[in-house]
Amino acid sequence: MGWPALTCYTAALILVFLPVRASDDRLVPNEPLSPGTTIVSDDGEFAFGFFSLNSTTPARLYLGIWYNGIPDLTVVWVANRETPATNSTTPTLSLTNTSNLVLSDGDGSGHVVWTTDVPIASLSEAVLLNTGNLVIRSPNGTTLWQSFDHQSDTLLAGMKLGIKYDELETGGNRLVSWKGPGDPSPGRFSYGVDPNTLLQIFIWDGARPVARIGPWTGSMFKGEQEYHQPNGSNVVIYIAVVGNDNEVYTTYSVPDGTRTTRDVLTYSGKIELQTWNNRTRAWAVLDQWQSIQCNTYGYCGPFGYCDEVAVPVPTCKCLDGFEPTYREEWDDGKFSAGCRRKVALRGCGDGFLALPEMKPPDEFVFVANRTSEECAEECSRNCSCVAYAYAVLGSGRFGGDVQRCLVWSGQLIDSGKIGTYAGTDTLYLRIAGLGASSGKRTKSNMARIVLLVLGSIFVLLTCISLRWLLIKGKCYLPSFQFLYH
Repeated sequence: MGWPALTCYTAALILVFLPVRASDDRLVPNEPLSPGTTIVSDDGEFAFGFFSLNSTTPARLYLGIWYNGIPDLTVVWVANRETPATNSTTPTLSLTNTSNLVLSDGDGSGHVVWTTDVPIASLSEAVLLNTGNLVIRSPNGTTLWQSFDHQSDTLLAGMKLGIKYDELETGGNRLVSWKGPGDPSPGRFSYGVDPNTLLQIFIWDGARPVARIGPWTGSMFKGEQEYHQPNGSNVVIYIAVVGNDNEVYTTYSVPDGTRTTRDVLTYSGKIELQTWNNRTRAWAVLDQWQSIQCNTYGYCGPFGYCDEVAVPVPTCKCLDGFEPTYREEWDDGKFSAGCRRKVALRGCGDGFLALPEMKPPDEFVFVANRTSEECAEECSRNCSCVAYAYAVLGSGRFGGDVQRCLVWSGQLIDSGKIGTYAGTDTLYLRIAGLGASSGKRTKSNMARIVLLVLGSIFVLLTCISLRWLLIKGKCYLPSFQFLYH
């Protein structure tokens, strides 16, 4: 599924304040929230308030949302990740008359620890919805701000992971891991859409890519995935990829009663899909991205690819027309040097081999508004172009279909064979000796062979029929040489 999950926090991670406002799901002006009080969603699924993850003195206090009915503290959103308050100052959260939530120290200094950024002042209220989304909304129901737009490390059902076209400079919304099991401050890893191309999703370790979902093919789809648990119960996830004039994003939903299913980017850099198992009283991992070693970014080296459908286990292979750069290292499972061409390219005279069901490499150039034929020509006439891929992305932000032409020069890095499913690509790879003229001759020879075989079958069937009609008739297979003079 290519989506995240958070590790469960056990007895070492405890709430230091017990909830006492469990019946109220909203915060209104002049009724601040203090440590020891919480608001709880209408269905009792989620709670919002102050929590602590350690026993230090003074305790670091965070403002966040967690699952209310699960014994292990499982936090899904943190407001002040970088600026914890302390219990020595008795911080408070207030909803102001400007429709902003303001977390401030309670020492009389008025120091603001964290605040929202609602641009419109109006009489409003903050409500914790049954989805786990904290929203500030006006009396007419308009959402002025929501926590779903400011993810931490967890993607809940209904959240969007993507990018808005008018926010390209910010890189869009990303999941950012915790530093550790007891430290919700921003960690090393992040997960989101590549702002440079809008076509790929990465896990980054700082600025270094760790894993990548290949270029978007334009598949606007809704699908479902069913996961089987050891206890026999099933969990169904409904996935959607959506694009419109304002944004492109992916999201998922779950059936009623299974909201304790979440995606999390762990502090170790893994993306996990987890669900709470009532029988074992623990989080069960349903799926994990980057569980296959060879699909780690660049693991198979230049011109190598991770064959995820290989039997019995996924493994690194060389692209067609290539061989391991260092055979002994490759056979020992060391793939970083990648592969090299068996025969060097001659230039623009070499043709292209179609490789279906692929995850195309990274580091491409996106050429917009090219037909399939124009995309092929774009690469063919550029003698340094080594591969191309084409897709129609559907309706674009400026109207009409956006045709996606990707071209590569130099090394091909982080390719993959991913099998048949919606969204796979065909990579057209330039191979020495596959010139256009030789391709035509191959097609001509094939046509002659097919005609010869079909003609022979026709004559033989005719002979058999005549033998039934003419008991003493004879049939001879004639020469077909005259057909090709």
